[in-house]
Amino acid sequence: MAALETIRTKFGVGASLIIAFGLLLFLVNPSDIIQTFQSASTKYDVGKINGKRISYTDFDQKVKEFSEVREMLTGSSASSEDIQRQTRETAWSNLVDEYLVIPTIEKAGIRVGQEEQKDLFVGENVSPVLLSMGLFTDENGAYSAAAVRSFLENVSADESGRGILLRNYLQNAVRSTRYNEKYNALFTASAYVNSLEMKNAVAENNTTASVDFVMAPNTYFPMDSSIVISNAEIKKFYNAHKESFKQKATREIEYVVFEVTPSVADVAAQNDEFASLYEEFASAENVRAFLQRNSDRQWSDAWVKEGDLRTVNRELDAFVAANKSGVSPVYTSGDSFFAARIMENANVPDSVYVRHIMFQGANAAHQADSLLSVLKKGNFSALATLYSADKGSAADGEQGNLGWMTQNVMIPGFESVLTAKVGQPYVITTQYGTHIVEVTKTTKPVAKKKVAVFEKTTLPSKETYAAVYNKANILAVRAAGKYEDYKATCDSTGTYSRALTINEGTDTYGSIGHAKEVTRWAFDHKPGKASGIITVDNNYFFVVAVKGAHKEGYADVKDVAETIRTQLYREKYSQARKDELAAKIAGATSLEEIAEKIGTTVSHITDVTFSTNSAPATEPAFIGAVVAAKEGVVSGPVAGIMGTYVFQVNGRETGAFYTEDDAKSAQARIESYHGQMLLPLMMENTVKDNRARFY
Repeated sequence: MAALETIRTKFGVGASLIIAFGLLLFLVNPSDIIQTFQSASTKYDVGKINGKRISYTDFDQKVKEFSEVREMLTGSSASSEDIQRQTRETAWSNLVDEYLVIPTIEKAGIRVGQEEQKDLFVGENVSPVLLSMGLFTDENGAYSAAAVRSFLENVSADESGRGILLRNYLQNAVRSTRYNEKYNALFTASAYVNSLEMKNAVAENNTTASVDFVMAPNTYFPMDSSIVISNAEIKKFYNAHKESFKQKATREIEYVVFEVTPSVADVAAQNDEFASLYEEFASAENVRAFLQRNSDRQWSDAWVKEGDLRTVNRELDAFVAANKSGVSPVYTSGDSFFAARIMENANVPDSVYVRHIMFQGANAAHQADSLLSVLKKGNFSALATLYSADKGSAADGEQGNLGWMTQNVMIPGFESVLTAKVGQPYVITTQYGTHIVEVTKTTKPVAKKKVAVFEKTTLPSKETYAAVYNKANILAVRAAGKYEDYKATCDSTGTYSRALTINEGTDTYGSIGHAKEVTRWAFDHKPGKASGIITVDNNYFFVVAVKGAHKEGYADVKDVAETIRTQLYREKYSQARKDELAAKIAGATSLEEIAEKIGTTVSHITDVTFSTNSAPATEPAFIGAVVAAKEGVVSGPVAGIMGTYVFQVNGRETGAFYTEDDAKSAQARIESYHGQMLLPLMMENTVKDNRARFY
């Protein structure tokens, strides 16, 4: 303690804090301190919803819960990248509902009370969420309120907690859906079109004009030096249209990617290995085991016909089609080697119509054998109704019918039905139980074969990996972490550097996927920095440099100045061409005279209307001018985007092709669009989504 006091006196408060922090680390688990710092920093938030911070830890827990619910609902624990992405999206939507959507709807005075929620589960107005899931059904497959009550009464007895998790999910889903139904109904009811609006819509769409016109096309380039856009005009336009310049956070990067591909030596070595195994493949008694040990392509029980193996190798497919037995020569395609061995021939239909009776339990096999003899005299559908554990299969209205099956649409374990005799029931066992199966009809059988395909694709050797890595390392070392040195090295070595603007969600670079690590590095570093080697899929080596950075929010005026300048130039150019044309045609009294003065011809267009059904290829400015113009009078010039117009309305026609039903359909489309925009507008300034940083 004396030593501590000496240090405190000599070095002051700063040293005391350092000592205190050291003692804290000694007493507390460092990982707990790190987690505390992370929870306090918005850097570790996946987003913010209506003022509520969503930490990575909380969101990850929500995703795990939804993954477990998905597993319970589907009965599958498979978790592909797409499934994980969908689960994260579901979890995020749930949080948006909880913290934003439902509170917003409740502010509008809408409620979903306890009695209403009960009715949505076990009453007369069952939620479509529950009906679509098919979780709670009776023996006839109909929704069962009794099954729901039983689930809710016994859910707490599930010690695993999965039942409570499922119950909470269902309650939230039903409640949220009901809130949204009511809210959307409120907007739909408010989108009322009165009789006057309906009458005007029908009139506008039924009134068309026939127009003659002359157009002087706008060329825009070469640039007109007399048209000047000042910085003040750019700034004024920017301020007036600032919302148009909102942007996501982006990085301007340059990168070089070194792909690891097999060398000539690697391909030669693979060729030698394949040749050494070829004779064993040709003579192996257990081909399935040989392929399992040596081939990239495993044994398949599928029957193939001519053309089915074309996607594997065209020459291999041709050999199989032309022979009934034997082993093919070795074929090559790129870095891959192939050989085929024809194992079996048969006439096999593409599709078979199947029915079954399924038995489950310890006595299933005995029941199936006993009933098999009865089937020769009995009615299959009636016996399926009485004895089958599968009550849901009744294709074409007959109990037990599974319908048409193909090799691609097949219940696992039912593969034998493709070669079974029509009208002869037999017994099979699958993961679902024991089945009496009968094929009742088939498509026309065609010649097919079972084929063993021996395939090996050349992989890069360790030496090849080392050589490619060394190339990437030379660039990374010479760049020394600096953009300028990266550029200089690329220029001096003739290395092609790609340029790209990325956002936090970018995970694909050209044809290379799963490259999120490259994006994370770019967003973690400032402009002017260059990376070391970033490895993607163990097959690509990236070296990246950050050239520029743009924060989320409004783009700086200097960054969008050229875009604005181009827009203003087009507007001024169009106005200048209009003034120029007006001066050139002054005194002309007919379109023919005007056309002659500017060296063009008179064009004609019909069905011009200020409506949803206006004639194609007509500009808004031109349409508006036509609708307001008097008949038989030369009007214009009108400045458009494509050109400057002078026109004459020859006449207007009122039809009856656009009806009130059409107007109602158009209004329904508008209402549908408004409904789709409700959530995006609600989220516009209240939801911050940073998930792309983490996934």
